[in-house]
Order: sequence, then C-alpha cells, then structure tokens
Amino acid sequence: MKTSWRSASLVASAAAVLALTTACGQDSPPAASQNVGATAAPGDYGSIGSGASGGVGGTASSQPAAPSPTGLSNPAGKLSVSTAEIGKVVTDSLGLTLYRFDQDTEQPPKSNCDGDCAKTWPPVPADDAEAGEGIDKALLGSVTRSDGTKQLTVGGWPAYRYAKDVNAGDVKGQGVGGKWYALAPDGKKVQEGAGDAGGAAEAEELGLSTRNDPKLGEIVVDKNGMTVYRFKKDKAWPKPVSNCTGACLEKWPIVEPVDFADTKGIQEKGYMIFDRTDGKGKQQTINCSPIYTFAGDKAPGDTNGQGVGGTWYAVRPDGKLVGASE
Repeated sequence: MKTSWRSASLVASAAAVLALTTACGQDSPPAASQNVGATAAPGDYGSIGSGASGGVGGTASSQPAAPSPTGLSNPAGKLSVSTAEIGKVVTDSLGLTLYRFDQDTEQPPKSNCDGDCAKTWPPVPADDAEAGEGIDKALLGSVTRSDGTKQLTVGGWPAYRYAKDVNAGDVKGQGVGGKWYALAPDGKKVQEGAGDAGGAAEAEELGLSTRNDPKLGEIVVDKNGMTVYRFKKDKAWPKPVSNCTGACLEKWPIVEPVDFADTKGIQEKGYMIFDRTDGKGKQQTINCSPIYTFAGDKAPGDTNGQGVGGTWYAVRPDGKLVGASE
C-alpha cells in the first residue's frame, strides 16, 4: 500500500482539517474539546450477550487464568502454519492461534496491550520460539514490553494468544472489537470476506468509508469494514463531549483519529478530533459527533449495535443517526 502521500503528521492533518471547516457551533476553529460529561449508566450502553467482547480494544470481559509471574504466557515452541476456517494462520507448538492487535505498531515494534488486556490476550514469549514448517525465520523477532519481558514478533507485530481459545484450531479471537486478528504467516492480519485483491487494498487504505447496508441504507464503516455508531447521550455542539466512559468503552471502543484524506464518502464539515479527559486520548467525530464501534459486531457487515438501549445508532455519512431523531 502506498503511504507516501500520508507522511504528514496526524497533528498537522487535524489542524488543516479544522482550519478548512467550520467549527462546531462557532465561526472560528475552537481549542481542543474536553470531555466533561458524566459516565453512561450500564443500561445505556447495552449488553453484548454470550461470547461477546469487552475490555481493552474490545477484549473479552470474562476473566482468564492468571498470567505467569513474568507477565507472559506459556512458551511458544516451534511455530507452524495451520489452515483454519478463516484461512492460514500462525499457531504455536500446541496448535493455538496467534493474534495481533491493530493498536500495536510494527515499525518500530511496540505492544500497547498491558494490564487487563494482557490477561485476556496473553503475550507470547520470544525466548524459545522457533520457525517451523511454513514460517520464515527472518520474520521472527522480539520486542521489549513495559515490564522488561521479551515478546515474540512476527513481521514486526507483537504476537498474542486469546484466553478463550482452549483447543488447537480455535479462532475465537478473530475480529474481536474490530482490532484483533489472527496472524498470517507473513505477519499480516487474516481478514475474512476481503473480496478480490483490489477491493482488499482499497479497504485497507481507507480509514473511514461507507457501505450500503440492505436494512439501514448508507452507513459509515471503519478501515476493517466494521459499522460505526453514535451515542445519543453524547453532545456535538458547541463542542464534542463523550458521555461513554469507563465500562461503556469496553463495549463501545472509540474511533481514533483518521486523516480526512484517508476517508471516502464522509462529510467534511464538522469532521474533527477532540481530546478526551479520561486518559483515552483523542477521538474522531463526524459532524462534530463522537463515533465508536461495537464489540458485539464480530465481522464486517454486522450491525448488532443498532438501537441498543435506545441510545446507540449507526451513522450516516453526514453524521446523522440511522433510525432515530437527534
């Protein structure tokens, strides 16, 4: 994928967008917005149901076994390539699927999954990992985690197991939260329903785009094809305010900043980012309204978050709610 045209920093891009568009309810661009709203009550953000996900990056809410004293999971042993229902995936010596996290980085390698996240997604130790059949030894490496331990990387991406995968061949972590994917032998993520090569390339390039849902009409989706939602209790004017915090964000992960040049079919007016005050960083808006994905959506095309609690709805390209009044 060509990325040279996106080499400018996100900060500069965001500033350019704000300079070109009318600020939310103002004649001139405002300073970064602050989240001053109250946390949504549990009944407001809905229940995902059995097998659903929560936690960091949409991770599962169930409590896995306690991690090892080093903070890493069991040794990886000899890695190999297995054919699962979603395609070819990297597995450890026990046949358990290895995953990668979209919020990590490969250049340089860095893990952003710690604490409770690492309990649900145990990091794979690097020390004893070796390349088996179908694995290119040159793609294996390691990254030093925040606790000083060494985590295995494949193609630069930190590798994890999923606590709910208990049998060889399980791929229950695939697509969780729209951020977790099985590792392919080349270090890329395994994606289902990508279509032909051209379609997959376009989906990978676009941070936000639209699709025509048979029931909801034209709606916004993220780079993974996952449906984007709004929370009716949020505010857009005179500045964005997110009222989804704490446990709410386990079920409704925020959409992080996306350069407007990395979108297609999205309204430019009111397309801006704002600073949250709960330690979750910056969040993207459409028409000044904060946007999210739903951990209960497991695959591109899912719209399980539509109408949840009477407060969560899919988003039109102009930022309006689908099937609800403002």
